[in-house]
Amino acid sequence: MSAILDTYNRKKISFKRGKGSFLYATNGKKYLDFVQGIAVNCLGHSNDHLNRAIQKQSKKLWHVSNAFIIPEQEKLAKRLKQKTFADYVCFQNSGVEATEAAIKFARRYFYSKGQPRKNRIICINNSFHGRSLATIFASNSKKLTEGFYPKVDGFDHFNFGDYKGLKKTITNRTAAIMVETIMGEGGIKVIPEFFLKELRKLCNKKKILLILDEVQCGIGRTGKFMAYEHAKIRPDIVPIAKGIGGGFPIGAVLVNKKVASGIKPGTHGSTFGGNPLAMSVGNTVIDVIFKKRFLNNVRKNGKYFQQELKKLKDKYPKIIKEVRGQGLLIGLALYSDQTNFIKKLMDNKLLTVKASENVVRLLPPLNVTKKEINLALKILNKVCENYK
Repeated sequence: MSAILDTYNRKKISFKRGKGSFLYATNGKKYLDFVQGIAVNCLGHSNDHLNRAIQKQSKKLWHVSNAFIIPEQEKLAKRLKQKTFADYVCFQNSGVEATEAAIKFARRYFYSKGQPRKNRIICINNSFHGRSLATIFASNSKKLTEGFYPKVDGFDHFNFGDYKGLKKTITNRTAAIMVETIMGEGGIKVIPEFFLKELRKLCNKKKILLILDEVQCGIGRTGKFMAYEHAKIRPDIVPIAKGIGGGFPIGAVLVNKKVASGIKPGTHGSTFGGNPLAMSVGNTVIDVIFKKRFLNNVRKNGKYFQQELKKLKDKYPKIIKEVRGQGLLIGLALYSDQTNFIKKLMDNKLLTVKASENVVRLLPPLNVTKKEINLALKILNKVCENYK
């Protein structure tokens, strides 16, 4: 009997090693991994660049307190500032920590301006912002909140795509609107560019903050470094994680000068956030992602993959309802529960992961090859062909 607490319905399989887009199981079988830790291993398994960075830094310094200046942290923060809207960066260890910090910073901004009651944040129903007490109630999903009451207050909600409903939700106590630029766990639902632009205008008009959660959809996943770039807008706060560490735990909150004005020493902290080992990995991820043609290849491969998946949808219209996503953040919405479909894919050596609304998530590494995409398409076609 396992001593691991039963928080996951784990598949009866484990892996001994991985390389690039593939995992090698203890049962001797080779799997094409289009989960990649749920959009975490942006450069695939056992990436040579990341291996060298970890080995080099591990011989020098792993951890030092944030009570001191950490040069590797300063370097990564400066680069994130150059590549995004941000003026400042606050490093964390995970997506949920980054999102928690984003919530805190939004409230703190208005507190620092003498408006302590302006502290409510509007989110989308059935979104996903993490699993802390605050973020599950921000997400407002019954699946996440059941058994964890009393409710953490401070959040109001609207339905995906309901712009009129959103406007009615805003009050004089609203501090911010927080949405995932692309909803991940909620079913790979892309917020249209026009809606993001309207959100920015609305926040400007109401003098509230715009928080875009890019924990899953950021760091090159859509073919742009950050997903909000497609809409050509500038948010106020963006929590990131997953891809920025390429598999090593890193989170961060990006903020502009306005938001930063409410923060001072003691306002927030993290024991491990921004440690030298993590920062060396983050800097290497940035090195690779901004190599010539890298993001262009993500866009190119993402477009090809989705075009071929849409052909598959047309071929099997009673199985596949919709192809969703952007870049290499892709979802197949099925007409029936996706659990058995995902099992059939795994039986055929393709690993995928579920999301809400009967969606199968396809999350290859950003450096996936066309040959590997074609292999995934071949397996998907085979499963659809024999699916009952």
